[in-house]
Amino acid sequence: MAKPRSSLISLSDTPYYHCIARCVRRSYLCGYDKTTKKSFEHRKVWLVERIQKLAAIFTIDVAAYAVMSNHYHIVLRVNTDAADALNPCEVLSRWHTLCQPKPIVARYLQAKQQGNTVTESEAMVVNDCVKDYRQRLTSISWFMRFLNEFIARQANSEDKCKGHFWEGRFKSQALLDDVAVLACMAYVDLNPIRAKMADTPENSDFTSIQQRLGILPKALETDNHQNKDNHQKLKTQNDSLTAIAPAQLLPFVKANNESIPNFKRCNSHIPFSLIDYLELVDWTGRQIRQDKRGVIAPNTPSIIQRLGLTDEDWLAFSTGIENQFSHSVGQRFQLQTYAKNHQLKRVKGLRQ
Repeated sequence: MAKPRSSLISLSDTPYYHCIARCVRRSYLCGYDKTTKKSFEHRKVWLVERIQKLAAIFTIDVAAYAVMSNHYHIVLRVNTDAADALNPCEVLSRWHTLCQPKPIVARYLQAKQQGNTVTESEAMVVNDCVKDYRQRLTSISWFMRFLNEFIARQANSEDKCKGHFWEGRFKSQALLDDVAVLACMAYVDLNPIRAKMADTPENSDFTSIQQRLGILPKALETDNHQNKDNHQKLKTQNDSLTAIAPAQLLPFVKANNESIPNFKRCNSHIPFSLIDYLELVDWTGRQIRQDKRGVIAPNTPSIIQRLGLTDEDWLAFSTGIENQFSHSVGQRFQLQTYAKNHQLKRVKGLRQ
């Protein structure tokens, strides 16, 4: 049964969410179309750049992403502390980068800039707008709206057509614990390998793990003039965001920091080291490949033991993000707590 988005995204349960959006009829509208013999790979660049720009405006961090030919995955972390720390002018400035200001807000800002006084009623209206915009800057729904709508408009303009580009808004899953976050990130970064589009994580184009390694996608290295012209056209049409510096991915904690006595985790980073995560992704990728499914690598990352998982548990967890779970992803206790908080009788992934 479909549920309202407000009941699926609950920041009191977790700030981490896995979002998925698919092209209409799952057509290859962001890849190579074998029927028309046209390549739409440059649209993947549109998606990655738009994600980075929006992450710089919203107080939402990007932990992982993978842009495929007919869908994309993204793991987001909502940073409410960063939103609360913004002053009213910063909130208005960020939101007006995306939308034109209301007339009353524009008059207020102009009066403040010129040193003129404003009426109490105008100030009250502006304060209400600031409160509303501050909340929107932490909204995954607004983030995904600006991402999907922009790509759809650009693609329809390029194809000179009308209609839906995405099959729906987006699907979201709450990631309730560290295991769920890491498993989902690995699942997302391994998507090209599972689809046999790449053989190693570093060769997986348009993924967050490739970006973390500082490797340029091959599609950009071999980009033809037509795609470059389309990409340049996108930049000229999107003047409102051209001056925005792209946000970096949500960082990992520095290696060996967790071994320091009294080390305190910080919400501004993923609570594991990058080297551990790379080993985890590489090991998981080897296990889910058809020709090496039964092989356990001798250098199994210690992070699995730290999380209290066996190899079999981790494989079952990291390969079943979409199939075994529905609106929330986590271990048994977290799923039970989530179900109780949201008055759910049944939660997919929670076995009785």
